[in-house]
Amino acid sequence: MSSNRELTMSSYVGLGVGLMLIVGLEVILTYQHLATRTLLFSLLCLASLEGFVAIMYLMHVKYERRILFWTVFPATLFVLIFLCYFFPDAFRMASMRLLK
Repeated sequence: MSSNRELTMSSYVGLGVGLMLIVGLEVILTYQHLATRTLLFSLLCLASLEGFVAIMYLMHVKYERRILFWTVFPATLFVLIFLCYFFPDAFRMASMRLLK
């Protein structure tokens, strides 16, 4: 990496190859006939890693002030947790008969 905090072309190529390797690992894992929970956990962890790398390096959040990271990251985590908390209501609402 260059000293002025910018990614070089070789860094982008390395990030791209790394992300493709993670996707390849995900594809290999899906054909391994693992237990459903193990496969789901593994794929979610790898997808989270991919997202983290993409956000930090390709969206240049790594080079922003730390306060941006510490305000956006907890807010995103909060939204994701509450989406998971309220998502079962979507299934319940689909089966309800709404009054007209």
